[in-house]
Amino acid sequence: MNGNNHKMGPAIVAIGGGHGLSAILRGLKNVTDDLTAIVTVADDGGGSGTLREELGMPPPGDIRNCMEALADEESLMRKLLAYRYPEGRLAGQAFGNLLLAALDGIAPSFDQAVAQMSQVLAIRGTILPVTNEDIQLEAVFENGTRVRGESKIFAFKKQQNCGIHHVNLIPEHPPALPAALEALARADIILLGPGSLYTSVIPNLLVDGISQAIEDSKALKIYICNIMTQDGETEGMTASEHLAALLEHGGAELVDLCLCNSATISGEMLNRYRQEDAVPLVVDRQELEILGAEVVCRPLTEDQKDFARHSGDKVAQAVLDLYQQRAHTKTF
Repeated sequence: MNGNNHKMGPAIVAIGGGHGLSAILRGLKNVTDDLTAIVTVADDGGGSGTLREELGMPPPGDIRNCMEALADEESLMRKLLAYRYPEGRLAGQAFGNLLLAALDGIAPSFDQAVAQMSQVLAIRGTILPVTNEDIQLEAVFENGTRVRGESKIFAFKKQQNCGIHHVNLIPEHPPALPAALEALARADIILLGPGSLYTSVIPNLLVDGISQAIEDSKALKIYICNIMTQDGETEGMTASEHLAALLEHGGAELVDLCLCNSATISGEMLNRYRQEDAVPLVVDRQELEILGAEVVCRPLTEDQKDFARHSGDKVAQAVLDLYQQRAHTKTF
């Protein structure tokens, strides 16, 4: 726990990317003032990909999403970050991406640009790119074929009609941001996921030092399982197969506990997802336990939403409850 009387809550580090990470940050910021997000920088699609290609900077999109999540819910700056230009050459580009690109142009490094933007926005927490290196994600499929570029994996997998065997970074073993390793070393809780397994969560584990820092940590390590499978990435995979992929890429001691959703998904929503070849993730408890993880199921979905999304507040409360239970019994 933080020793500062003006702070509350355990030191929490959340690792991932995409909307899964930003969704839980919205809840976590309300249960602790010691919150760090470690964010993947392997994205190369959309507006982020354009800025990455034209300016040679790391992709800003996932970082911007985290900043939106940690900014004041009612702030004008939060609305500005999310604003997307409706037409012209900037059509679809988020203002927050451009602001971060400008700061990257004047700051000595990308992580310092992120820190300066965080200071301007007075966000609640710390956001760290997992590395400052220019990296690409490569997927190798079960039939031996491979494709380079995070944005190309979905279509290539559909074309090959086979599963992903593993992913790797190019160049391999880029150095982790020292601040990320420091955050992991002092964490009370380390969260992996939710989010795209192969393109948001696992890429962080391939950065040199991250997996080892997680394994060495005495923190409570929780994998927050996805609610649904993901078309073009994890269709047909169970919760234990998700966990097995994490462990194969990162190491055997990454996870103490799997936090899974127990809320029912409505029939209407199921039909919508079925059109995308996505179904609720099967929580195969016995297989998860064989892999060494305790399994805890809680209702974690947003109420009355069009999509099966994690509720940041429900996840945060579940995480805090589990931490307090372990702290009381000293089982980790």
